[in-house]
Amino acid sequence: MNEIAGQLQGAGKRFAIVISRFNELITKQLLAGARDCLLRHGVADEAIDAYWVPGAFEIPAVVARVASLERHAAIIALGCVIRGETPHFEYVAGEAARGIAAVARKASIPVAFGVLTTDTVEQALERAGTKAGNKGWDAALSALEMSDLFPRID
Repeated sequence: MNEIAGQLQGAGKRFAIVISRFNELITKQLLAGARDCLLRHGVADEAIDAYWVPGAFEIPAVVARVASLERHAAIIALGCVIRGETPHFEYVAGEAARGIAAVARKASIPVAFGVLTTDTVEQALERAGTKAGNKGWDAALSALEMSDLFPRID
């Protein structure tokens, strides 16, 4: 049996982070977690490009555009959608997830999903660096591993 797995190695690689400005209190923490993870795994700070978008709905379009540049080892999508009293949550969260997944299936580089979908601000804060860790870090870790795995698949 041949086992092929990616390693957590970032040296010499460039990464893109597409991040939503909406719920910036949360997304800034996700960005900090992702950046910290990349730096700790050998990615140079100048090799991290952060693309800010207005909200989670806009993330897929920018992920697709950045993927087409073919200059990054992987893309990390970060955002935060918090449920409100209207169906807006379902539309935005669902379309963001579907759009990012569609790009991930077609892109020649990995796309990591780090968009929080929570019921409350407290839940979002917990996932952005307090009780439940930092999901930005987790998404960056996935991007690192997948960026090493993709070239091994031939």
